[in-house]
Amino acid sequence: MTGTPARHDVVVLGAGIVGICVALHLQRLGRSVVLVDRRGAAEETSYGNAGLIQREGVYPYGFPHDYGALVRYGMNRTIDAHYHPSAVLALAPFLWKYWHHSRPARHEKIAHIYSHLIEHCVTEHDDLAAEAGAQDFMKRTGWMKVFRTERERDKRYAEAARWKSEYGLNFATLDRAQLQEAEPHLAPVLVGALHWIDPVCVDDPQGLALAYAGLFERHGGVFAQGNAASLEDVKTGWRVKTARGPIEARDAVVALGPWADTVTRALGYDLPLAVKRGYHMHYRPAGEARLNHPVLDHERGYFLAPMRQGIRLTTGAEFAHRDAIRSPVQLGRAEPIARDLFPLAERLDNEPWMGARPCTPDMLPIIGKAPRHDRLWFAFGHAHHGLTLGPVTGRLLAEMVTGAKPFVDPLPYRPERFGP
Repeated sequence: MTGTPARHDVVVLGAGIVGICVALHLQRLGRSVVLVDRRGAAEETSYGNAGLIQREGVYPYGFPHDYGALVRYGMNRTIDAHYHPSAVLALAPFLWKYWHHSRPARHEKIAHIYSHLIEHCVTEHDDLAAEAGAQDFMKRTGWMKVFRTERERDKRYAEAARWKSEYGLNFATLDRAQLQEAEPHLAPVLVGALHWIDPVCVDDPQGLALAYAGLFERHGGVFAQGNAASLEDVKTGWRVKTARGPIEARDAVVALGPWADTVTRALGYDLPLAVKRGYHMHYRPAGEARLNHPVLDHERGYFLAPMRQGIRLTTGAEFAHRDAIRSPVQLGRAEPIARDLFPLAERLDNEPWMGARPCTPDMLPIIGKAPRHDRLWFAFGHAHHGLTLGPVTGRLLAEMVTGAKPFVDPLPYRPERFGP
């Protein structure tokens, strides 16, 4: 379609959880917004995550520094991490910086910065969910990290105690008997669990995102299918091609997650964005088995979450090129171990789902104004915490775009930290 471009105040590129929340908050502040995606809303990474709003997640997931973990990863046979050998050379600069920022002293400093976003994650979700009528997706059960060895159990208990002291996080420790009472269908091979109480579990992450998108459209927001790569700088702001025809807006927000570089590189930005790919599969619980909490098998490195679609088994991180062929070897490694821990019946999906998490080497998202373009804004790089931080990012960026006072200091997340 061609013709006179439709005009809006803001075009948001990317209809994952982050883009949807940016659009919603801009709308709340009086802006006319069009949300653009090449597919439908929340059909990519926002569909297949583990469904946690991680209030406890003040320490973003770092690169391990203990020798044993590095040796295991080097053998490339683990569940929690896997790499494509063909991608290692290209990823090496990113991985080196990621390793550097994950050093304990640096990681601790990053956590203090990150905590200012994380502390608002549940309240900001609650605010949107209440307005969208989406509270039924959110379960106040918290989640559990379960242990097979006393050594790891005690180490993580001590870590949690430090985090409670520093950040006010709430948790409970469960011994073997208490864990069996809370989760009677887990095999009795575990020595205890760490129960994070503050996080909220989402039993259909895409459903929650679609509820937010529905709220946006009910209040007059426009969704248009289009290719973000068509974004161009024009005299009156920005223009993008969509199935509805060309759309122009004064401001543009890039919220494309792992595909952000399809726009940023074309505009001259060389941001250090990489991806961690992950897989999931749904299973029917066998017989009368029930999983009451999401569970991380800590020493084995996979996650089980009760979802509306079934029990979702998710894997750790796969380091590969974003668009490389799928290789769900981690899922294949995890499935028999998971079946031994919890009675999973048949697979419910035709094939494993795969998503890509957009990551920065310093583990902080990129939120703020583009350094060299007027009225261009970035909101991506949330790694494992896109669902967690979608509403927080949406509110923060909307306040920046509209000139309102930001409720969180945006300086640490600015794009300029990686250069002009």
